Amino acid sequence: MEYIIQGFLIGLAYVAPIGTQNLFVINTALTQSRKRVFVTALIVAFFDVTLSVGCFYGIGAIMSASIWIELLVVLVGSLVVIWIGIGLVRAHDTMDNSINTDIPVKKIIATACVVTWFNPQAIIDGTMLLGSSKAAVPEEYGTLFIIGCTMASVFWWFGMSMVVNLFSAKVTDKALRVINVVCGIFIIIYGLKLLYSGVTIAGEYFR
Repeated sequence: MEYIIQGFLIGLAYVAPIGTQNLFVINTALTQSRKRVFVTALIVAFFDVTLSVGCFYGIGAIMSASIWIELLVVLVGSLVVIWIGIGLVRAHDTMDNSINTDIPVKKIIATACVVTWFNPQAIIDGTMLLGSSKAAVPEEYGTLFIIGCTMASVFWWFGMSMVVNLFSAKVTDKALRVINVVCGIFIIIYGLKLLYSGVTIAGEYFR
């Protein structure tokens, strides 16, 4: 039980600061039906759990072993993150519940995959936090630890999305527009930062 709790706390520390995932779920929780919010939380939690398990068991080692894989993740990820940010800035969502704002499940899956598996921040943070934790946890308790991490992921995404959805009625169309623009700008800046990092890595490698 000790290692499940430890994994749960580490899992929360890992998942809470991942900006693009949180912004995507918050935006969905503000604009979509409760059923679609539940589906989104489930999909994001699935990708987040798979990434956590991958980081815990050494996906970072694969990235560090190949400069090409690292460049691919950073450059492609940065471009996709910028595109998501632009989409948010241009969005004109409404809080009018009479309008069907449910986005296709395929689009939710694609976006959730991108903000998780193509998010260098999530991969690097997961590798550093979960990878180092694996080294500190006795091998026989590793499974309990990662179970705690996955529990934290499910708790965070379902809890956060449902809380935001419950209070969405207090958000006006104007406020939602401001939220979209602010979130979009932050994501674009983050994407540009990633792109700069990728160009810098490439420049050092090919110099």
